[in-house]
Amino acid sequence: MRNRRSSVDRPTFPAMSVVLITPDHYDAIRKTVRHLRAQTVKNCLELIIVTPLADNLNLDESELQDFCQFRVAEVGPITSTGKALAEGFRQASAPIVAYAEEHSYPEPGWAEALIRAHDQPWAAVGSVLGNANPGTMISWAQLYINFGPCVEPAEPMETINLGGHHSAYKRAVVLEFGPLLDELLETDLILNSALRARGHKLYLEPAAKSYHVNCSRFMSSLRAEYHGGRAFGAARAQYERWSIFRRLLYVGGMPLIPVVRLWRIWAEIRRSGRQRELLPNVLPALMAALVAHTLGEATGYALGSGDATQKRVTFELSRYRHVVKQDRIAQEFDETFSADSSHA
Repeated sequence: MRNRRSSVDRPTFPAMSVVLITPDHYDAIRKTVRHLRAQTVKNCLELIIVTPLADNLNLDESELQDFCQFRVAEVGPITSTGKALAEGFRQASAPIVAYAEEHSYPEPGWAEALIRAHDQPWAAVGSVLGNANPGTMISWAQLYINFGPCVEPAEPMETINLGGHHSAYKRAVVLEFGPLLDELLETDLILNSALRARGHKLYLEPAAKSYHVNCSRFMSSLRAEYHGGRAFGAARAQYERWSIFRRLLYVGGMPLIPVVRLWRIWAEIRRSGRQRELLPNVLPALMAALVAHTLGEATGYALGSGDATQKRVTFELSRYRHVVKQDRIAQEFDETFSADSSHA
């Protein structure tokens, strides 16, 4: 593994490290980096760019000079988002570590809000999520399935769960999990549970807001939910050391899971004030995705994760392959506009 630091020395020690993962080139994370460059405390941030091969990264160092420092972590083929993310956490030097996805774009006050919240003894502070591609019911269904309690608007509160891959952690706390961190970062719900089991507390910070691009192609949403469900079921059963009897009990109760989750999501849609906008049109996409996730979860309980974590990589690190054409066009236009503006 090779690391690189910025050639410009910064007097400020980083307050927060931000991990970014690219499956190939720098272009995959360029838009997210631009949003990080717009942060009010960018000079307090350390960027950790995790990539399979540093020589193929085509890094644009001119876009990284405003940060406190940056480094590149070369990890070889990425077959698990959690494993790549854990390596980025281990490479970080700041006391707080967050993950910035290639398909999620934080508002300028995101980093500052997370850092301020960590002045309190929270082990993890989570962001609030907005919809970056709101043009389809599939995208809305994905947003609420994966982030329901964290969808904007939301109130600041202590909570039992935070949005997956949208939290900032006290680095010392999560590193205590050792090699187990690879698996825990694959499925944040398990990590949240593990932190609470050790007496730690979690906090939702609405001032830290990010706009998330969701799968908007129907088959992509189903595959993403199935593999995510299988990874979650396997990780939950393994970490909590479930007996065969308990695994079979949950598999037998599978038909109830979509109904229970739909009721909770319905409540979150009402809480966020979008019932007129989304209901009932979002229900078919919601039910299809919930059934796919439940089938995956039951398979994970019964048979383990299989290759689910590897198959999840494309949905987690190459999101724009899984959105409808109009979403891709919007992304290309936005990137072109941003590039032209930066040279104006």
